[in-house]
Amino acid sequence: MPTLLRCLLLLLLTFGSAASLAQSSDPSSTAAPAATPAQTLDQLGSQLDTVKAALKDKKPDTPLADLRTTALGVQDQARQLAADLAPQMTALQAQLAVLGPTPAKGTPPEAPEVAAQRRKLDKAQADLDAQIKQAQLLGQNATQLAAQISGLRNDEFQARLASRTATPFSRTFWADPVRAFPDDVARLKRLGARFADAMAQAWQPPNRQPLAWCLIAAALLLGGGRWVLERLLLGLATRHVPDGHLRRSAMAVAVALAAVLTTGLAAQLAYLGLNWNDILDDDLAALATSVVGLVCFAAYVTGLGRALLSVPRPSWRLPALSDLAAQRLHLFPWLLAAAALLFGLLDRTSRAIGTSLPATVATRGLFALVISGLIGLALLRLRRARREQAASGAEPEHRPVWMGLLSAAATLGVAVSWLGVATGFIALAFFVAVQMLWVGVIVATVYLLIHLLTDLIDTLLSPRGRSGQRLQATFQLAPHTLEQTAILLAGVCRVGLVLLALATVLTPFGAGPKDLLTSAEQTLGSFRLGDLAINPGSIFSAALVLVAGLFVLRTLKRWLREQLLPKSTMEPGMQDSIVTLLGYLGGMLVFVLTLAALQVDLKSITWIVSALSVGIGFGLQAIVQNFISGLILLVERPVKVGDWVSLSSDVEGDIRRINVRATEIQMWDRSTVIVPNSQLITQNVRNVTLANAQGRVQIKLPMPLDTDAGKVRELVLGILRAHHGTLAAPAPYVQLENVNAGVMTFNCVAYVGGPREVGGVKSELLFEILERLRRERLPMTSPQSMLVRTLPPLPDEDERTG
Repeated sequence: MPTLLRCLLLLLLTFGSAASLAQSSDPSSTAAPAATPAQTLDQLGSQLDTVKAALKDKKPDTPLADLRTTALGVQDQARQLAADLAPQMTALQAQLAVLGPTPAKGTPPEAPEVAAQRRKLDKAQADLDAQIKQAQLLGQNATQLAAQISGLRNDEFQARLASRTATPFSRTFWADPVRAFPDDVARLKRLGARFADAMAQAWQPPNRQPLAWCLIAAALLLGGGRWVLERLLLGLATRHVPDGHLRRSAMAVAVALAAVLTTGLAAQLAYLGLNWNDILDDDLAALATSVVGLVCFAAYVTGLGRALLSVPRPSWRLPALSDLAAQRLHLFPWLLAAAALLFGLLDRTSRAIGTSLPATVATRGLFALVISGLIGLALLRLRRARREQAASGAEPEHRPVWMGLLSAAATLGVAVSWLGVATGFIALAFFVAVQMLWVGVIVATVYLLIHLLTDLIDTLLSPRGRSGQRLQATFQLAPHTLEQTAILLAGVCRVGLVLLALATVLTPFGAGPKDLLTSAEQTLGSFRLGDLAINPGSIFSAALVLVAGLFVLRTLKRWLREQLLPKSTMEPGMQDSIVTLLGYLGGMLVFVLTLAALQVDLKSITWIVSALSVGIGFGLQAIVQNFISGLILLVERPVKVGDWVSLSSDVEGDIRRINVRATEIQMWDRSTVIVPNSQLITQNVRNVTLANAQGRVQIKLPMPLDTDAGKVRELVLGILRAHHGTLAAPAPYVQLENVNAGVMTFNCVAYVGGPREVGGVKSELLFEILERLRRERLPMTSPQSMLVRTLPPLPDEDERTG
């Protein structure tokens, strides 16, 4: 099968290339000479005059949509022409600059050749400047004209919605379509004859082979192309997408895309084969192009329904639907797509042949009944499936609130559409039916995209995933940071998609994506905060500057902390102070650049500065004082990170971090005390480890008075000198400090490298001294003597015993 497909593709490319070469070599196909700018301006002006004349006539059947399209086309062509003429103006100005300025009065005249060249260039510059200004004026007029037509279209649409015809249950409603039926059939026959002539011409020898190959390729795509593409996309998703929610949503997207790509490509191939050498005239080509768009839309509806219902594979199903409900609904995407395609073809054909108004009204009424009837039947089947599931004892699936609201709105829309047709408000019923179908497609698309983007973000930023672990290792991020980022990005994507869906639904009737973007820009650009204009482009630029600035600042701080500063002779505390100061200064610079990207000047934030000055004067004095104290600590460095400090408020420990407002001190019990920076400046602070201070080990030994003091001195002094942690200079010493009450006290002192070594060295020295004293039978203190005396008996006791 793959070999056969490759051979067919190779043959298709071969014959397509040969046909293209034959067409290009045909002398009759030579391109016409390009129009001059003056001719183009005249044509654009004529088109605008035609549009203005059509609007001035105010005929009821005036195609406002076509007129608006013409105005927008004139606008684009005028802007493009002005842009194309700008380089020519620059070239003329450069040539005039080469000639130099015009000679002043009283100076020798320039050569006749130079003067003639100057006059020629001045005339060309004046003509070109006039053409550029005329193109710009035409663009502005076209823009205003398109806006005027949009307003007229909205007014016409509102009037049509409010208009009422005879009810379909009356004879009057059907009398007009029956009367106009022969004329409509005659117009349809003429269109059919034109299409038959085009088909016959396409089947002639110069065009037969391309048409045949295109039709064969389209048939192959419709026959097995979708199945092959689905299997290919699903295979790629299975091999390259991690197992989990992302694979399920990716497979759903693959199913929807496969239907659109194969069916749409088949329709495009059929149109390409039919119109291989521009056989179709403009009207037939426009009709065929719109038919291709309708086929793509119908294919997308079916693919979207198959992806969301997923009847063959329930484990891939994204919505909370039971298997019974999915089976009851699996035909409705196909039926809705077929109805939309059929009535779309009828509507496009009626526009092409100019069908009578009664026939158009009847067709739209029938479309409203069919679409609303299918939607109502789908809702009814879904409700029955839920009832049957509840009756069988199974727990019904949880349905979100928005889905219930959407179902209620659809039920109301069905009722309004049917009542509108029954009462003669055909335009209103048709609009409601079209909007229900359009809103359903948009909601399903947004639902699918939300699942895909949320699952993609969760997979990429999961702390347990491969990409998440790589991000943690590269940027030194904590796991909770990735989780919070994933939640934030998922929320932003959801809000953005929902807002885009609402803007698309609320777009004026008949408007396109360009109208949507223009409307959003105008709406958002009208908001102001004082003198500051809220411009989406400025907001995007500011967000980009903020993110890029913070990333560069983080990278620079990391490079300084891990690569540059550790190789210098600076102390660790000084290195940390430099990195902290750089963070503060860099953060202020990024903030200023962000304000500049937002186009904020000092006048726009005067009220903010005033409010801050008042706040500082009343309630922010302590914060400002601590902030200035923190800067002093970072610059003067009386204390630094890692120092052992002791404050007068019984706070003693190691400095772990110096922040803008406060300093973190870790106590000996591993608790942390937050001390305001002002206390480290205004109070007495004992810095134990300042200036590489040495540690001092002091041991007091109480010994009995009859102990050999010299022997004790030599023994202890040898232990102090032999320990690896004590320093030779200053040398250790042992002094007899006191003799009192039969006890003499020895003061043993040794020095170590730092205050933090005192505790460990002292413990080791005490163990060694006690062991050596016990071995030499030298007691620490003499045992206390106990005297027992017998007191004489009392007189009363002698009498009783006697």
